[in-house]
Amino acid sequence: MKKLTLALLVTLAGAAVFAQTTPSKPIALKAAHVFDATSDNMLSNGVVIVDGNRIVAAGSGIAIPADAQVIDLGDATLLPGFIDAHVHMTEESGDNWYKDHFDSEMRFPAEQAFYAASYALKTLNAGFTTVRNVAAQDYVDVGLRNAINNGIVPGPRMLVAVHAIGATGGHGDGDPLPPERTHQLGPIDGVCNGAAECRAAVRYQIKYGADVIKFMPSGGVLSLSDPVDAPELSQDEMNAIVEEAHNWGRKVAAHCHGDAAAKMAIIAGTDSIEHGSFMKPDTLAMMREKGTYLVPTRMAVYWTGSPDKVGRFPAVIQAKAKAAYAAHEQMFRNALKAGVKIAFGTDSAVSPHGLNAHEFSLMTDLGMSPAAALRSATSTNAVLLGLADRIGTLEAGKIADVVAVPGNALTDIKATERVLFVMKDGKVVKSPATK
Repeated sequence: MKKLTLALLVTLAGAAVFAQTTPSKPIALKAAHVFDATSDNMLSNGVVIVDGNRIVAAGSGIAIPADAQVIDLGDATLLPGFIDAHVHMTEESGDNWYKDHFDSEMRFPAEQAFYAASYALKTLNAGFTTVRNVAAQDYVDVGLRNAINNGIVPGPRMLVAVHAIGATGGHGDGDPLPPERTHQLGPIDGVCNGAAECRAAVRYQIKYGADVIKFMPSGGVLSLSDPVDAPELSQDEMNAIVEEAHNWGRKVAAHCHGDAAAKMAIIAGTDSIEHGSFMKPDTLAMMREKGTYLVPTRMAVYWTGSPDKVGRFPAVIQAKAKAAYAAHEQMFRNALKAGVKIAFGTDSAVSPHGLNAHEFSLMTDLGMSPAAALRSATSTNAVLLGLADRIGTLEAGKIADVVAVPGNALTDIKATERVLFVMKDGKVVKSPATK
């Protein structure tokens, strides 16, 4: 036994020495263009040098090490890996709301986790290397995040919220089924009444794995029993949620369509307003003054309220979806004029996963510049998520999350919907050879 143990130790030691003396070669990514997201400029003759999981150099015409593996992507644009600040990776709706609703209720959490893994792969292949998952059921988001981090399944880097926090009867409290047929939810599930319960709800989500806190100041579109724009939490409840989250070092995302509720959430100190459909210019001015981000989720508004989509929902949802759709465009234009910080988020799950990049053209169609749209999904989102020291730009020292799209992404923003190449954490996960 001693001889066998000694032989094993020698073998392991030799393997360790071999690993130390034969480092992997650096990778040089080349393309006609590079958008590093540190400015609005597009550079020609783009090069990104990656060593291990880090970028060591990025820019125009950078010298390529002699021993580097060169990946020449030709007439393409190199960009930082895209970041989506508003997804629900663990579910997905389709063309039949009633069937989707029933199917998801009937699945066991372990079964739903397989669906979630497939959505994660679609999202990664679409060029999104980081996402903020703003609420899920049955802790499937926590399990998916951990499985991705441990290399069990491929997917984007995930920040998760566990359950969204809201009031009894509000958006997030489930369908209004007869009470004898359903379990009544409480703070551990994100449903709270009064400041003390709302603090407890924040603590429960953090206890079970939340990286970010999501709460529901106003009603929602895809819920059956609440108005879309009414405040559903008191100012004291909102203050408690945000204060508690910030005390625990978590940022806060506020689901909010209504104007009055948005004002209350901004006063409470939320880091971002999600959706914002009915916000007025004075509320947007408050956001600009306080530095509150807007995550407009144009994809969700389009996918629920546009004339060719809205008919698949029950009548009560149709009415809310049409109202949000009618108001959202002007709100977005007003936000641009006001200089509000706009971050990229899709609400994917409302729309199919993997189509996230369509958000770029939905924003530029309303007057956002292509450069600003690209930065919203890269450097801007990295700041919002608290990850700017690691991701969001192509700079030396950053984690090597890199995507490539055909042609010049500033002159053809829809090129972002045709991703050629994806690298996450220094590893190639999609290339032209593999599609």
